[in-house]
Amino acid sequence: MFFIKKILRRILRRIHYSQISTKITIIYALCFIALLVLTNLLAWYGFYYALYQQAEKTLLFSMENTEKLLEKIENDKNLDVNSIRDPLVSGVVLRVINEKGEIFIDTDPHYLSVEQFDKNLMPSPPFWTNEDMEVAEIRNAIVYRAKLNFVHDGENFTLQFFRTITAQTNFFEQLKNTLIAIDIIGLILAVGTGFLVSRKILRPISTMTKTAQNIAIENMTSRIPVKPVNDELNDLAKTFNNMLDRLQVGITQQQRFVSDASHELRTPATVIRGYSDVLMRWGAKDPDILQESIEAIHSEAENMQQLIEQLLFLARSDQKRQPLNMERLDISEIVEDVFHKTRQVVHSHKINLIHNDSSIIFADKITIRQMLRIFLDNAIKYTPEGGTVTINSVKSEKFIRLSVKDTGIGIAVENQEKIFERFFRVNSSHSKQEVSGTGLGLSIAKWIADQHNIKLEIESELGKGTNIISIIPTQN
Repeated sequence: MFFIKKILRRILRRIHYSQISTKITIIYALCFIALLVLTNLLAWYGFYYALYQQAEKTLLFSMENTEKLLEKIENDKNLDVNSIRDPLVSGVVLRVINEKGEIFIDTDPHYLSVEQFDKNLMPSPPFWTNEDMEVAEIRNAIVYRAKLNFVHDGENFTLQFFRTITAQTNFFEQLKNTLIAIDIIGLILAVGTGFLVSRKILRPISTMTKTAQNIAIENMTSRIPVKPVNDELNDLAKTFNNMLDRLQVGITQQQRFVSDASHELRTPATVIRGYSDVLMRWGAKDPDILQESIEAIHSEAENMQQLIEQLLFLARSDQKRQPLNMERLDISEIVEDVFHKTRQVVHSHKINLIHNDSSIIFADKITIRQMLRIFLDNAIKYTPEGGTVTINSVKSEKFIRLSVKDTGIGIAVENQEKIFERFFRVNSSHSKQEVSGTGLGLSIAKWIADQHNIKLEIESELGKGTNIISIIPTQN
């Protein structure tokens, strides 16, 4: 018993750690075989039940007819007792035995003897047999016996009715062998069919596995072939391909981001190192060189600090760790504050505030102010000295339309969708003004706008300026 349990445990462990296709094959085969065996058993026992019932019915019918005839014989002395042979159904044998055990009437002297029947009597007949009847199994034959007591001329007699099932048992023996053969063939077909079906069903998963194994950072072009079939595995393949597309875009952006960031940091680092070398050689002797070097190092250090802060902001935003304190704010107060502070610092351009309607928005005060400053800084940066930057904030039914318009160099149509990309800069060759910056400001502004459900629109023409419009949802 312990050995059997050990073997079963090993088999179950191997199934548990086997491939999904193997599990599907085993489950499919077990279910199919269980259904097939159950159907065969029901058919087997159903036929047997019908066979036994037919034998019982013939015996009961014969007994009822005989009992009625015996009553007539008792009432009519002219009737011969031997006439009880007449109501028997074909195939039923009757033996009338007196008290001494002598056979008084025997409808078939060559039939199975009473002693042979008693010797082969089944101690536990099938549960569906009539409890008032006895069953004996002799070779390939099943014999039923039913008894009926009768008193005639003061003497007790026992009527024994026999019914043999012979041809039917041979048929059922053949049927049993046939059903066993069908079960074996069904098991083989179930295993083979289950294996083929599971392999076909799980083929997309195998393809996904091979595709995933072939994917590397250097090669993100592999995709799973998608068939025009609407099933779960096809949906999984589409999802997997979409995931690879997003990963490829993300990796490409990351590689470009790292490359651009390295390039941007290299410039101030090179400048700082160059002026440091100049200071080490001649700075102590020449006050002009000393002052120029200090100013250049200070300027590049500020640029580097600004770039690092912008990179950290974007890194936190990519990781969804950039904090936002959302609250109800009056947008006019933020616009007024940014406008006055910008005009106090910038004297090379005209900064105008045309309209500043009051409206309540649900936003983070710090980042909304930062977005507006970025738009103003870019407008000033790409507008020649003496140009004009105009702020206009007009309220509509559900939105506030905030625009920052300049009279600068403008943006070409093909570049208008690119200005929010990281490290992208508009070509300033149309302007004699030297333009500096990291190319990250508008990327940060775009992220802030997305977090506040703000829609950004651009109106620009080369040589005529740019107008960046922020459509901000309001709370009143």
